[in-house]
Amino acid sequence: MSEKKKFTMEFELKSSPRILYSFISEPNGLAQWFADDVTIRDHVYTFKWDDEEQRAKLLSLKENKLVKFKWTDDEPHCYFEMEIVQDELTNDVALAITDFATDETLAERRQIWENQVDYLLRVIGA
Repeated sequence: MSEKKKFTMEFELKSSPRILYSFISEPNGLAQWFADDVTIRDHVYTFKWDDEEQRAKLLSLKENKLVKFKWTDDEPHCYFEMEIVQDELTNDVALAITDFATDETLAERRQIWENQVDYLLRVIGA
């Protein structure tokens, strides 16, 4: 199996960083677009989709800026991060996603993120 490599995607969103932050950091916000259900206990988030469940440890949190998780069953160097990027001149807000995938799964991972963020855009009406 080939090694997972880091990739980053950026999506422009018409939202304030504060509102967007609640959707990427709070279980009920995440449950509206990222997973069907999200619970948290001792900095470990449990994400549920249909009959699948995955756990991720919260690695870091910067208010109105960034959330970084690590899937508990993933390779040591891998994580996924959602960062709110705001342009200082235009005040445009974007969501930068950093994740890891093998060459074989990269297109699929990108598609999953595109679909999820598409759903997020509809939820926040951006």
